[in-house]
Amino acid sequence: MRSKVKWASAVAVAGSLATIVLSAQGSGAIASEMIPVLVQSEPVTAAVEAGRQVHFVAEPVVQQVPGNPAPAVENSDDDAATLQEAVADQPVDDTLGSQLRCLASAIYFEARGESLEGQLAVGRVIVNRSQSGRFPASYCGVVLQPSQFSFLRGGRIPGAREASRDWREAVAIARIADAGSWASPAKGALFFHATRVSPRWRLQRIARVDNHVFYR
Repeated sequence: MRSKVKWASAVAVAGSLATIVLSAQGSGAIASEMIPVLVQSEPVTAAVEAGRQVHFVAEPVVQQVPGNPAPAVENSDDDAATLQEAVADQPVDDTLGSQLRCLASAIYFEARGESLEGQLAVGRVIVNRSQSGRFPASYCGVVLQPSQFSFLRGGRIPGAREASRDWREAVAIARIADAGSWASPAKGALFFHATRVSPRWRLQRIARVDNHVFYR
């Protein structure tokens, strides 16, 4: 009789242990679902690509942005009626400071071939970051910050095809983004990622423009 009682008790204990193990595994899976996986942006993409992000500080760049870029305003680039006209109105000379070159390069590598609005949205993310106090205070500092932009190669910006139309557009958009003379379709965005990825960011989604999704 006693042996039967001992056997029943052992079975009960084993059952309880199995239940505990299974419960722990289930809660662990749920918990992992709740942890934001901050990828990149190929951001982040942001991209633009968070986590706050995704792919760059070697030595932080302390070079200041030339002047103080004005916040984006309602579309009023001189007398331009469209963003395309505003781009056409930009100077085409080769004088481009290092900070605007970093900004133009990011626009070129992240959004070349997209609409002008899509390129402007990407450019304004970099401008917004430089003014936010949460990121480096220069365009080059923002672009070269580790784990943010996937187009970097060995922590450096690769060379662009500067004789191409894409580069000329990127430079024009960089000037407009820097001046804040044309409103971004993703106003106030600080992060973005390519639509081909799905990072689980706990951020406020603002807009999708072309091949990028933007967040604040």
